[in-house]
Amino acid sequence: MKNLFYAIITGFLLAIAWPTYGFPLFIFSAFVPLLLAEFNIRNHSKNWVKTKVFGTAYLSFFIWNLITTYWIYFSTPFGGAFAIIVNSLLMSIVFLIYHIVAKRTGFSAAASFLVSIWMVFEKIHLTWDFSWPWLNLGNAFSEYISWVQWYEYTGTFGGTLWIWLVNIAVFKFILQYREFGERSLLYRGILKAALLIIIPLGISLLMYWNYEEPEKQLEAVILQPNINPYTEKYNTTDTRIGELLEKLTDQAVTDSTDIIIAPETVFADGTRLPNLSNSEAVFFGNQISREHQDLDFLGGIAIYDRFSDPSKVRKQTNQIGEADWYDDYNSAFMVRNSTDSVQLYHKSKLVVGVENFPYQNILKPILGNIMIDLGGTVAMKTTQEEREAFQLKDSVATAPIICYESVYGEYVTGYIKNGANFLSIITNDAWWGNTQGHKQHLSYARLRAVETRRYVARSANTGISAIINARGDIVKKLEYEKRGAIRGRIGLNDKKTFYVKHGDYIARIAEFLAIFIFLFAMVKYRRTRN
Repeated sequence: MKNLFYAIITGFLLAIAWPTYGFPLFIFSAFVPLLLAEFNIRNHSKNWVKTKVFGTAYLSFFIWNLITTYWIYFSTPFGGAFAIIVNSLLMSIVFLIYHIVAKRTGFSAAASFLVSIWMVFEKIHLTWDFSWPWLNLGNAFSEYISWVQWYEYTGTFGGTLWIWLVNIAVFKFILQYREFGERSLLYRGILKAALLIIIPLGISLLMYWNYEEPEKQLEAVILQPNINPYTEKYNTTDTRIGELLEKLTDQAVTDSTDIIIAPETVFADGTRLPNLSNSEAVFFGNQISREHQDLDFLGGIAIYDRFSDPSKVRKQTNQIGEADWYDDYNSAFMVRNSTDSVQLYHKSKLVVGVENFPYQNILKPILGNIMIDLGGTVAMKTTQEEREAFQLKDSVATAPIICYESVYGEYVTGYIKNGANFLSIITNDAWWGNTQGHKQHLSYARLRAVETRRYVARSANTGISAIINARGDIVKKLEYEKRGAIRGRIGLNDKKTFYVKHGDYIARIAEFLAIFIFLFAMVKYRRTRN
């Protein structure tokens, strides 16, 4: 019973540390009760040891996942249950692998393996078809952005490393005190853990307070039309959407405005790709540009390309009938006042089960076509290989980041490498209702600002639209379920941070260490048995 109690404590500590309602200080000791439970089972249980470790870990991670991501249920009950159950399962498997290694090696090697294998798990969650990095540990500080200004060097994996180092330090001095009972060990352990928190925190605060605003800026107007995606969005014509956007624009635009940003798939009629230049969306963009000199328009659009040529069929192509296929795109487009061209980018980090059917070759014969219906978005989306940077006037460029893509740190650096001076995030966060979902999504965008040292202009169909500066502060915002527009200055930066240049290098080092320690533990175990 004691071990189950420890597991419950870990689950609740992780949950109350999470944004946007929690306090991240709790996360520095959140894993300690679970580590103690595993240690007790490993050293005192004789039967069903692996099962007990797995079950204890699953209880912890299920509580954490349930409390922090319950809101997925409001968009899709099946998807919510699947995400919570499966993600808890994957975390428990990672912890079970740590247990197997810990039985076969010493404390230092086991602790190093745990840190490494957890980061390998987080990296996999950023790259595979079942991608769900929402609970990657480095995200825990998104509401306390002044604590992690050094993310410009490490990305969120620096936060994951920080959390695990402190947890292991606390775990170690508790074990030492248990074994020897000397208070000096306890005091030294507390001091070491405190320094592990205070030193990185102090460095970050110095960086935060020494931040300087960029000299070069532009003025942006961000639109929030607040259209219900379930009852209005896909039942409203692009013409009516254009009229609404024009009203919102007129409320906020000035002679100094450089760009207007509208949300994801705000034009949702379904424009056929060869006819994009003649679409209502592009017509509206051109009209706004003509009415306001030197102004660019960036927005979201749903488009498709229907064809009968089998050579054009790709992995993500949808089939209607015999020799009848189409590619479906969730895209961003920009119309420039000074040119007739339309810049286009297709969303490439897709929501599992909604825009992406993972591992179709394996799962589709078993499950059939079970794409989840979110307000009409049930087709497999088609992506593009490279990140696009939309070109504005005066050699300025922006990153057209679409919705879920803003959760991926290294992915966003691709826009910066292609010349983006600021980040434009267009999204639609109404799927989850007024829950933690849309709040966490906004909060994670603050991490991208720090990692890249780029301003963020965020346009949400249904809250929260915001301007975020390059140190992660929310400068202006328009609250959930508010229709309107915000205007503000966007700082421009052309420098690349260490993280932009090198990406998730900490995770790559962790991959090497995890493999090395695992092989070392297995070889050592075999030699010991022999």
